Amino acid sequence: MGARSGQHGGVSDLLWDDVKCFFDLDLMGALPDVRVPNASVEDWQAVLDLVVEKGWKFQYSEGERVLPVPPAGVVLSRPADAECPDLRVWLTADVLAIFRFLADDEVDFDVDLRELQGQDRLDVFCGFLREVGRRLGKPVLMDPEGEYGHPVLGFDVEADRVVLLAEPQVR
Repeated sequence: MGARSGQHGGVSDLLWDDVKCFFDLDLMGALPDVRVPNASVEDWQAVLDLVVEKGWKFQYSEGERVLPVPPAGVVLSRPADAECPDLRVWLTADVLAIFRFLADDEVDFDVDLRELQGQDRLDVFCGFLREVGRRLGKPVLMDPEGEYGHPVLGFDVEADRVVLLAEPQVR
C-alpha cells in the first residue's frame, strides 16, 4: 500500500495523540510561527519554485492588490516603507500557509492551528514541512505564537522527517 500524502514511508512523521498539545490554541496561540532560519534570497526563490512545481493553489498580494509572483530578489529588495507582501499557499482546500517576506535571511510563514486538527491534517502539515525542508536542505521550525526561538517541532534534515523538539505538555 502506498503512502498517503503527508506520510513518510507509509508511516506518519508524528502521531496526533502524541502532539495534539502543540496544536492547542490556548497553549500555542492560533498562529504559530513557522520558519527556516539562516536562509537566503535563493532559498526564498526555491520555495516560490516549489509552490509552482507542486501545483499548490497560491495567491501573491501586496496590500489589497493581487499580483503575479515576482522573483524573490525583487520582493525582498522592496523599499523599507513598502507594504509587506504575502504569499498564500493552500496545501489543501482548507489548509493555508501564509508566507511573509519580512527578511531575506529567514523564510517565515504562518499556519492557523484551527485548520490543523486531527491526524489527516497533521500529515498534510508534516508533508509540507518535509517538502520545504528537503528542497532547502535546512530545518523548518515551528514556534508557539510570540515565542520566537523556542521550536516545539520541525523538519530535521538528518532524520529526513518532522520530529518533536520539545516535550509534549499534558493538560
